[in-house]
Amino acid sequence: MMCSRRYHGSKRGEPLFHKKEKKKIHPACIAVAGIQLVISALFFVVLWRGGLLPAGYMAAAALVLLLLQTVTVGLQLVGSRGWLAGCVLALFVSAALGFGAAYLYRADRLLADVGGADYKTDSMAVVVRREDPAQILADVKNYRFGTQNVLDQENTSRMLEDVKDNIGREPNVTEYGSVQEMARALLDGSVNALIYNQAFDTVIGESIEGYSDQVRVLYQYGINTPIENEEADVKQPFNIYISGIDVSGDIATNSRSDVNIIMTVNPETKEILLTTTPRDYYVQLPGVSGESRDKLTHAGIYGVDVSMAALEALYGIDITYYARVNFTSLITIVDALGGIDVQSEHAFEAGGYQFVRGSNHLDGEQALVFSRERYSFESGDNQRGRNQEAVLTAILQKAMSPAILKNADQILARVSQSVQTNMTREEMAEFIRMQIADPSGWSIEAVAAAGTGDMQSCFSSGSQLLYVMRPDEASVSGITERMRQVLE
Repeated sequence: MMCSRRYHGSKRGEPLFHKKEKKKIHPACIAVAGIQLVISALFFVVLWRGGLLPAGYMAAAALVLLLLQTVTVGLQLVGSRGWLAGCVLALFVSAALGFGAAYLYRADRLLADVGGADYKTDSMAVVVRREDPAQILADVKNYRFGTQNVLDQENTSRMLEDVKDNIGREPNVTEYGSVQEMARALLDGSVNALIYNQAFDTVIGESIEGYSDQVRVLYQYGINTPIENEEADVKQPFNIYISGIDVSGDIATNSRSDVNIIMTVNPETKEILLTTTPRDYYVQLPGVSGESRDKLTHAGIYGVDVSMAALEALYGIDITYYARVNFTSLITIVDALGGIDVQSEHAFEAGGYQFVRGSNHLDGEQALVFSRERYSFESGDNQRGRNQEAVLTAILQKAMSPAILKNADQILARVSQSVQTNMTREEMAEFIRMQIADPSGWSIEAVAAAGTGDMQSCFSSGSQLLYVMRPDEASVSGITERMRQVLE
């Protein structure tokens, strides 16, 4: 008997075992995967060049990028519809990384714009009476110009040369012994126009009430002067001078400094000491006033480097960095941070706002009013200085929190035109990298130099008596010792 052999599970003519088909990536996905790979590489390069992340974080970022690439390609090889899911995910990842790369590049450029300042600007001007018919510099070629022959002679000489070039003749000049005499000569008609540094407007305004309302600027000429910066390491303890100015226009323009705070920073112990020195402190201005004394606020007229030198001489320290902040931009800075929580030593009312003793959540406008008020306090300027320290402390606490990173580029964009520092982009990136690597909190302490009020003549104001604050030697000595402790 013959036996028949049956083959179960197959039809006649078909092989029993099917040959496994090789999975193919959809052509569209090949292009999408390539785009993702290129954008991932671009994102990593921008992240690396920015220098904001520690090495461990960079390694983790590389691993995540590699994992995302593997997942999106892997999905395209699984299942009949896996290619579509893989393509969609790859496009989403590419868009996110592209946005992230643009975000990082913008933040990097903003750091570069804010940092690396190595010059100061003197805004020289030709000023006429407000009702004068002259509209352009050529209209005043036959005018008599008033200048002063005591302060800022180098810039005045350069300005006279510029005026000469513009009007086509040697200007007819009368010199005066002080900026106040020069200003009065314009107002009483002895001269038709003035040539001087606009930084002295505040000095003139201290003796001639309503001066700014009686004159107008006909012509301006900016003179840039280099400032020599020291080489430093932000990993080591350092001092940074924070100058609060009140000017419109270029943040580099020399101007009276109404807020003078030294921030002593120890990155190793994570300690910050904020020292406020009253704007009316009666000090010498190295390289400017000789043995004569002047208000500390007037030092800013001659440049941020003179303010730093005055404070270095006062406390016997070295100040490596500076940051100039347009005082009116405090509104922008605080609002960009989403408001700040400020501790007030007193309950008071100012500018239509009520401030309670203890914690106050302030927006930008409220923070500015809080910082400027002095008439509500018996100690006047001394308490105003402590309030300014309280605002700065609140800003630092908010700015150093990890949550701030998500809005970092928006904040930088809003304040970049209002802040200037000689700290380089690389140094700022190093400091940010250190903070990310060790996000533990900082200990912030605030002290204020004390003094007694007096009426004295000032170098920048001539013989006129102005209110000044004579330094309390014990207070200065104590602050110097505390700075040394933090630094060491």
